[in-house]
Amino acid sequence: MHKSVYDIIKKKKDGQKISAITSYDYTLGSLCDKAGIDILLVGDSAGMVMLGYENTIPVTMEQMCMFTEAVSRARNNALLVADLPFMSYQASIEDAIKNSGMLIKSGADAVKLEGGNSMVKTISAIVDIGIPVMGHIGLQPQTTMLSQGYKVQGKTKDSAIKLIQDAKEIEEAGAFSIVLEMVSHEVAQMISETVSIPTIGIGSGVGCDGQILVVQDLLGMFEKIKPKFAKRYLNLNDDILKALENYKKDVESGVFPAQENWFSMDNDELTKLRN
Repeated sequence: MHKSVYDIIKKKKDGQKISAITSYDYTLGSLCDKAGIDILLVGDSAGMVMLGYENTIPVTMEQMCMFTEAVSRARNNALLVADLPFMSYQASIEDAIKNSGMLIKSGADAVKLEGGNSMVKTISAIVDIGIPVMGHIGLQPQTTMLSQGYKVQGKTKDSAIKLIQDAKEIEEAGAFSIVLEMVSHEVAQMISETVSIPTIGIGSGVGCDGQILVVQDLLGMFEKIKPKFAKRYLNLNDDILKALENYKKDVESGVFPAQENWFSMDNDELTKLRN
């Protein structure tokens, strides 16, 4: 039986930190789940990491459903949350409910959407039909990036107060947790101490109730962007590149395939064939 939103909420109540990973495919999703990660997030960052887009804006519902289905087949233990992509929920509450339902049908246990006060009614409507919602404030790749670029949030008193108010309203709307992305660590800690639901930080300091990273960043597989907050536990990019170069050399020199890599006929049948 995999984790539920109540298991995640209980971890905060019990003073236990929450581990989360953004994952997009069956292979890495299986490893993340096997490692005991609490939350697998199928993020719309798949557009950049898996599809090569410049940002998350072009990602479609169909693509998010495909990635969600893949990761859902991989997990046995983790809670599975899927992102609602850009313009799948902003235009109307009806769109938000319909598209949330599509992600749940694709295997998600909950959905995530970006925005504070402006999204409170939408969050409440999705929760009212029985779909758990994870909020997301601070740097919002779908919107903040368009207007402000890549910058830390909550560095002034007024912006900090707005973030704290947004977090409270998201909680009151019924969300079960909130992602805090690139929020100053002081403000992230204040939010975490203010709301009763778990906060999941990314670039927002140790005061959050949990942390999330993109698995390709953690493993050192994605070179296009190297955010400061993404600790690299491995540097697989170099190792994979070296392995591929060695494969190419072995093919060109005839070292690969070797006898242990191919299949043979029975000698009697081979003799008959030659005759």
